[in-house]
Amino acid sequence: MSQDRKVWVNGKLVPWENATVHILSHGFSRGSAIFEVFAVFPSSSGPMAFRMDMNMKRLWNSARVLGMEIAQTRSELEKAIVETVKANHIGSGYVKIVAYYGIESFANLVPDVKLDMSIFAIPATVDYGDVSKPITACFSKWRKNHPESVPVEAKAAGNYINAMLARQDAIRRKFDQGIMLDTQGFVAEGSVEALFVVKEGVLMTPPLGRILPSVSRQSVLDAAQVFGISAIEKAITAEDVMAADEIFTSCTVARVMPIKKFENRFLDPAPGPVSQRLMKIMDDICAGKDDRFKQWLTPLR
Repeated sequence: MSQDRKVWVNGKLVPWENATVHILSHGFSRGSAIFEVFAVFPSSSGPMAFRMDMNMKRLWNSARVLGMEIAQTRSELEKAIVETVKANHIGSGYVKIVAYYGIESFANLVPDVKLDMSIFAIPATVDYGDVSKPITACFSKWRKNHPESVPVEAKAAGNYINAMLARQDAIRRKFDQGIMLDTQGFVAEGSVEALFVVKEGVLMTPPLGRILPSVSRQSVLDAAQVFGISAIEKAITAEDVMAADEIFTSCTVARVMPIKKFENRFLDPAPGPVSQRLMKIMDDICAGKDDRFKQWLTPLR
């Protein structure tokens, strides 16, 4: 993947292999980097970024709640994204933004400098596994970080140890994904996925406050409202999940990912009618086929 790839780092495009930091950098050794990922879709007028505005807003919010300062303006960063996508000839794929303290940090726990910035453009040809087939999931033995211990609304690298452990636990039990409960015992989210359940035609998902404000999650909710699909944000119990008619997760790579087996329970059909409808809706939106959502796609030119 790295052959001829360029990475935007602090204002310059550099070869992929040169996009590095010291092992003792604060972002690496302390896990303090923040990041964003969004999809890029092809169109007749060039590549289009999916809901880039929401991702940019969340990036700045992550920096704010963690007491960090981004060196670039939003306009400067958006221009850099376009430059990086063009330099890598990406028509379909993903953009990952990583903001980090590149300075070496042995004893300094709180750097008093602005963040370094990097932008990666990843082609869709990268193997993310087969996201077209329903998956299996289970409850993880690990609980979602408590919002009074770390700001869970920040998309910070350090928070993803929690996510890694949840996925690791699921794989050990021969499942594809692990769903975490929060410290109060309510359903939170997966490692990098928001969770949705459907009961009697009503779409339900956990409320914000104890989960990441997922762009994919909000997009599903926004689309459901436009298409007249009943949707609510509410505290969801483990029992609600086990009694659901349909279950699916949502993330950047798979906007609606149906679950065919949850713990020892099989769901048939998977996808169910609501999940299948939402899959079609989101696919059409991302392909630019619904003008009601054209503001969700930002030209990268």
